[in-house]
Order: sequence, then structure tokens, then C-alpha cells
Amino acid sequence: MADTRRHRRSAKAVKESLRDLNTQLALLNRQFGAKVELKDADWNCLDLVNRHGPLSAGALAKLAGLHPATMTGVLDRLQRGGWIVRERDPAAADRRAVTIRATRDRIPELYQVLSGMNNRMDKVCDRYTEAELEVIADFLRRTAAAGHDSAVELGGG
Repeated sequence: MADTRRHRRSAKAVKESLRDLNTQLALLNRQFGAKVELKDADWNCLDLVNRHGPLSAGALAKLAGLHPATMTGVLDRLQRGGWIVRERDPAAADRRAVTIRATRDRIPELYQVLSGMNNRMDKVCDRYTEAELEVIADFLRRTAAAGHDSAVELGGG
């Protein structure tokens, strides 16, 4: 019984910490976006393209959880800002099909703006063993999956 209560308290503390993390990352993203002139949705999509390689607009919309019409506006802004290029897919049956690719010349700008956070995260990670970092990474992956599943559920899909 006492173990169950302690576990519940610990789980509640983790959830509260995740809420705090969410708030702080939202604030960081807002400041970051202002520095590089990217809206939240634009930054999310650019990050997805950078992490997952060239993507079709439809695949990117699905990953980002955005409606295709919204994705068009995001891609237009990213292209105008020099963050991405749209390339025709010669292998596609639909001649309108394009692949979205991040431009490499602006990526160093992102790293520069985020260098403070990256350095702080390096210091945080230095405090943990490799085994502890593996547990933390597993927890964060599972938390991200739970967030994804909840977003899909709320979206009715």
C-alpha cells in the first residue's frame, strides 16, 4: 500500500515535470522562432524535413499533423525564407508531385541560435551514466509515442 502511494506520487512528479518541460520548450521555441523568423509550425516542419530526409508534402503533413492546405502555406513560407526547396519527383505518376528538401546553407544558423541549449543539454547529460541515459531516452521515446497517440485520438483519427 505504501509502495503504491509512493509510486503514484513519483509518477505525479514526473507528469508535473513534463508539464514544466513542455512550458519551457514552448517558450524556447517562441524565442528561437523569433530569432530565425519561423512560426512554430514552420519550425516543426523544417525540423521534420531535416531529421527524416527529403519528404513528399503529404508525408510531411502527416508527420506534422497538419491539413494539406495548411502545409502549403508552411512550405511557401519556408521556401521564401530559403529553408527548403521543392523538387519535382520525376518518378511519380502525378506530375505535380514534389519532394521537400532542406537547404543546407541555412542549417548552421539554426545550430548557432540553439547552441546555448545544446551546450546546457550536454552538461545535463554529462551527469548521467550511459545506462541511465538509455533509460531516459527510452522514457522520452515512450512519452513521445504516448503524445502522438493522444494527438491522433484527439484529432479523431
